[in-house]
Amino acid sequence: MSDDGARIDSSVPHSARIWNYWLGGKDNYPVDRAAGEQIRDVFPGIVLSARADRVFLGRAVRHLAGEWGIDQFLDIGTGLPTVDNTHEVAQRSNPASKVVYVDNDPLVLSHGRALLSGTREGATDFVAGDVHDPEAILESAARTLDLSRPVALTLLAIVQFVLDDRKAYDVVRTLVDAVPSGSHLVLSHGTDEINAEAARASVEYWNEHGTPPMVLRTAVRLAPFFEGMELLEPGIVPCSRWRVESPVFGEPPAVAHYCGVAVKP
Repeated sequence: MSDDGARIDSSVPHSARIWNYWLGGKDNYPVDRAAGEQIRDVFPGIVLSARADRVFLGRAVRHLAGEWGIDQFLDIGTGLPTVDNTHEVAQRSNPASKVVYVDNDPLVLSHGRALLSGTREGATDFVAGDVHDPEAILESAARTLDLSRPVALTLLAIVQFVLDDRKAYDVVRTLVDAVPSGSHLVLSHGTDEINAEAARASVEYWNEHGTPPMVLRTAVRLAPFFEGMELLEPGIVPCSRWRVESPVFGEPPAVAHYCGVAVKP
């Protein structure tokens, strides 16, 4: 057994594995599936939120790679591999794209290193790192990415695990300050401004039974993450409504998960 495998605790539900379960993946344990079902009972819309977040990632990466020519991505809190991972979307637009994935879950690390291989022209790396230590993340990422050139920082459903607002803002600011003009921040975050009662109940259950603890934030509390950057249209919105491609049946329903994409001037 690998060192990573020895540290995997299958007795406690973990966010990355529950997220994988909601996305229809198989890289989870009975305890994760049980917790996922309990949370879904409290908040039936959580699966739709998780899937909208995943689809948002694809739309954002396609937009940045295609419209902005971004060919470097630092994906922090990537979670377990599933369909249309960041490097797959980016390297379809530009096979020379470089992607570094960062996570601190041992199961995520072992699966990521085994499964996330990219094109010969580009580069794909997977490193251990914790969002609470952005300096260490940047040091690891610099082995693959050229941080003197524009980078897309993707932080999907990860900053919600930094409970203190000031600490969370400082983490994101450290990352943004380390990359040059033309870089982008892609961020998503759970909120209690939509389906408020159910969203709060689900987080209360999670914080009692799962790991790591998390917090929900309003759009007003999310705005400082983008301070000093130019928010792309349509601003901070539910993930299901960010640049939806040809909505046949009108605007999609709002999910309790906000997102935003901004460029560093």
